[in-house]
Amino acid sequence: MSPQIDLRLLRYFIAVAEEGHLTKAAQRIGIQQPPLSQQIRVLEKELGVTLFNRLPRGMELTESGAALLTDARAILAQLASTVAGVRRISEGKMGRVAVGFTESASLHPFVHSVIRAFRAVAPDVALTVEETNTTELVEALRQKQLDLAFVRSPVGDASGLTMEPMLVEEMLAALPADHPLAGNGRRKSIALAALADESFIMTRRPSGPGLYDTIIAACHAAGFSPRVMQEARKNLSTLSLVAAGLGVSVIPASMTRVNAEGIVYLRLNDSPELKAPLHLAYREEGVSGAASLMREEARKLSAQQKRR
Repeated sequence: MSPQIDLRLLRYFIAVAEEGHLTKAAQRIGIQQPPLSQQIRVLEKELGVTLFNRLPRGMELTESGAALLTDARAILAQLASTVAGVRRISEGKMGRVAVGFTESASLHPFVHSVIRAFRAVAPDVALTVEETNTTELVEALRQKQLDLAFVRSPVGDASGLTMEPMLVEEMLAALPADHPLAGNGRRKSIALAALADESFIMTRRPSGPGLYDTIIAACHAAGFSPRVMQEARKNLSTLSLVAAGLGVSVIPASMTRVNAEGIVYLRLNDSPELKAPLHLAYREEGVSGAASLMREEARKLSAQQKRR
């Protein structure tokens, strides 16, 4: 049968080998000399070899003992490395984390700041990212293909997931620069109701159902049903169509960071409820250490923004 060696015996053995003397080794370890001598004999019996030559003034390694010393040091060093590694994984400092976000969320500086802050505290974590629509992100979380996702609004069946609010930003009207309602660039705001007769360009609902429904509801509250003449697959495509003069749109304010020429952005002065939320979505059970650490960094940044 294979010997069952207590790691403590290896530590005792190393101390005796390095000190060359039982009494000195016992003082180093913090035990009495007789129990240490007994433990060395237990190790020799377990291995079936003599590890030390007992000399009048000390302990001398045998050839077998010298071989064990090299391996024992390596074993304990590997154990220490393994323990440190699993602790770092538990703390979120090692391992992997997969993060998803919608296109509009990816344009918000908050998301960039969270990833940057996480990278600063956990540089050794392998980070993968994916951009897709909210519905697919929710499903990827359920299937454990993603650990976290930045999404705009909860949609559909989100059971088993937490949608934690991070921030809320205003939404703006996007008009072609030469549109009469743009006021030759002098106008800063407009009523949503003023767009009642305009052709709306919106991102397809499957790509962003939360924002899509929010915009439609706000228009209804303003007294009209928007005439959606064009639907784009992505938000950036929506802006391109606005710039081409095909209609107007309503977008999260963070999208103005895209330097699209030929577009004027106006604040909406009659729709205070028209906001674009940003949520951090994650599974309620089985969150990894790295995902927990990124979640904490997101919470810190969210709290800082709310204090401003």
